[in-house]
Parts: sequence; C-alpha cells; structure tokens
Amino acid sequence: MTAGRTGPKAVNTTFFSEMLQSIADRGRALIQRREPARERSAGLVELCEALLSGRGEASGVALASDILARYEDLTIGPRTAFFETLATTFGPDRKRVDAAIAAWQKAPSDQAANELHHASEPRRLELFRRLNLAPGGTKALVRMREQLMDAMDLRDDLAVIDSDFVHLFSSWFNRGFLVLRRIDWSSPAIVLEKIIRYEAVHQIRDWEDLRRRIDPPDRRCYAFFHPALVDEPLIFVEVALTRETPAAIAPILAGKRDEVDPERATTAVFYSITNCQRGLAGVSFGHFLIKQVVEELSREFGRVSTFVTLSPAPNFAVWLKRERGNAASLVLDEDDRTVLGALDDPQCWRVPEIAERVRDPLLRAAAWYYVRGRNRRGLPLDSVARFHLGNGARLERLNWPGDTSERALAQSYGLMVNYLYDLGYIEKNHEAYAQQHAVVAASAVTRLVHAPVREVVPVSG
Repeated sequence: MTAGRTGPKAVNTTFFSEMLQSIADRGRALIQRREPARERSAGLVELCEALLSGRGEASGVALASDILARYEDLTIGPRTAFFETLATTFGPDRKRVDAAIAAWQKAPSDQAANELHHASEPRRLELFRRLNLAPGGTKALVRMREQLMDAMDLRDDLAVIDSDFVHLFSSWFNRGFLVLRRIDWSSPAIVLEKIIRYEAVHQIRDWEDLRRRIDPPDRRCYAFFHPALVDEPLIFVEVALTRETPAAIAPILAGKRDEVDPERATTAVFYSITNCQRGLAGVSFGHFLIKQVVEELSREFGRVSTFVTLSPAPNFAVWLKRERGNAASLVLDEDDRTVLGALDDPQCWRVPEIAERVRDPLLRAAAWYYVRGRNRRGLPLDSVARFHLGNGARLERLNWPGDTSERALAQSYGLMVNYLYDLGYIEKNHEAYAQQHAVVAASAVTRLVHAPVREVVPVSG
C-alpha cells in the first residue's frame, strides 16, 4: 500500500489550493491595514454583510476564510441563531422584488424577466457562492449543511436554507464534475481509511477485511470524487464478480473462500453502496455511479452480462412488527401472526424446523411490503427500493435469511433483496417508476402477493 500518488492532477490541485490560500493571506493583511479594529471585532453576521457588499477578490477570499473559521468555532446555540439570521435576513431583497414585479407588469420583456429572476434569488445563495471561494470552502459548506440538517430536526423554519443548499450543490456536484476512480490496495492510505470509516452497509472490521474486499481479482470497488474535495469519496460501491446471483451476503464477505476467475465470471453483484457525505443528501449521483460502473465492467469483462444487487431491507422489520400487532392486518392472518412470532427470537433461523415454518409467511409479507406497500407520498415503503427502482432496476428476488448479522436481524429479520439491472430495460423501468411509481417486479415475486394490483408490473423471470 502506498502513502499516496503524485501526478499532474495532484500537482494542479495542490497549486490551486496554495494559490487560494495565498490570495486569502494577502487579502486578510489588506483588510487589517484598512480597518483593523472594526473588522477584527465585527460579528459573524456583519462579516457576511461585508462579504456580500465587497467587490475585491483578494479581500473577499480573506473575508470568506474568516467567516468560515468563526462559524466553525460556534457551539450549537449560536450556530442555530446564525441559521435563523440566514433564514430571516438573507432572503430576497423585498424592495427589489417589488420593483421588478412592477417593471414586469408595466412592460414585460426579457430584461424585466431577467431582473425579476435575479431579484427573487435569496441573498443566501450569493453568500454561499462567495464563501465557496475560501480555501476548503466547499468542504466547509457541506459540513455546514450537515449541521443545518441537525438543527432542522426541531426547526422546520430553517428548511428554506436547506433548499438553497440543495440547489447549489446540485450544480456544483453534477455529473460533469465527478471523477470515477477504482479503489484498490495501491490507492492512497487516506482514501482507504475513509472507505473503512464510511462503509455503512456491511462494516469493515479492519485492514485485512478491507483488503479482502478490494484486492482479489474477483472484487472491485469504485468511488466518485469531486475536484474540490481532494481524497474525499462522495459515494462508493463494492462489487463481487460471481457465476450466479447470490442469495446471502456471508459467502461474499467470507474470509476464506474460493476466488472466481474474473474471465469466467458472468455476474457482477453490487453488494454495498455507501453515500459518504451526509451534507450532500438529496443530491443524486448514485444512479450515475451504477451506470458508469456497469460500463467499466462490461468493457473489462466480456462475459459479465448480469448486473444485480444484494441489498438490505432496512425498514422491513419495523413494518412487519406493526403488521404482526394489527389484528385487522390486510397482509397477515391470525395463523401468519402466530407463526411469525418466532421472529422474536433473532436466532430462530438456526433451527431448521422453525425456519421452514417462518419462511413462507415472511416472504409473502415481504412481497406485499415491496410490491403494494406505499408511504403517504405514494412511494414504495423501503428506502433502498426507492433508490434502485428509481434507477431503472427491477425487483428480482427475495432472500431469507440473507444476512444473519446482528444489525440485519434487527432491521430486517435477515431479509435481503436482489435488484436486477437489465441493460435493455433500464430506461423503460425508470420511466414506469418516475411516471406512475410502478414497481417493476419479476413474476417470482408478484406470485407471492395474494392479489394483483395496478401498480405491479409483472415480467417473466
């Protein structure tokens, strides 16, 4: 394992960072010479106003750096107060909006529409753009949004700021700026450490566990990176090359296993997909990752033609517990509820007789949960299902027990799901989900549902 790599990209990134830092240092010195007393004692909000009103690039970079440094030192109370000010004071300029509306009503024109567009933009957006000029500004703003999301748990009125962050991040982190990199044992140590830390689906226990996932010839790991976040993965996927669609995670993660010759592999299994930056929640790039990895694998391994996931079911146990306690359940009858009571013992899957009795009612309930279950917005109940169905995958198979780890038994009673990415139908499936929230499912799954419903789109398989 190497400590890191050098090359044109690394040199350019370092040069750019050093240049920004130099501009910030010179600008800070300029500010202190001009207005040392006022600027050094100014509050955070006053500094933000100064940043918006200033025009000098050097002094602007310095001010942005100072604002972010002061913000980083805030505790929860003052930080929430700062968010309140962003929401109430740094919204649109109401006088400018009124004037723009009046001008449009008096004489509609492209120029009047353009002025109305700019007038209605919250001042927060321009503030965030200028803060982004500071060295490390992008990373600081992503972190700021994480803290805003924490504050929003108790403050719905701060949602307007969150909308502005999503608006900006959707542009700053669009596919054109993202770089796909394969993660292997020769990747920089700092990146490998973050893969271990961020892994959210199947915990990586230590360095040897990581090596088993990224070093063997039948294993792959890919991540998206952004130029402004050096060595900071945004999202990564772990892939196993196999000769069949797996039903359980243990053989994939096993310390001792028979490796598959990649040239003989027919199936690529996406068994872990992790979003690394909570501050980028709502900025969609997961589907770009999967599609590009499919292209990479297709080019490298000509025999690989099946692309599937082995996915967790993080919301299933909570839902099934609720149905088990509901005497009027449309999903479970009294006999089902009695049999599924065995799930109260998380180790019931170890007893063959009990596991055999539990399997059928559990899989029937799971099929209903995935195919017919809907939340208040009319979307599938399961968060992972929403992700893959929205990307154009089809619900292919339900597996129990697929994951017998303590965490999985608590979240899903060990249920795992295969989603199939059929290259010939991805766009069609995506449109069905986007337009109608339709769950495209294999007949093996739909047959488990007692009664067909309109949302179900059965296919052969």
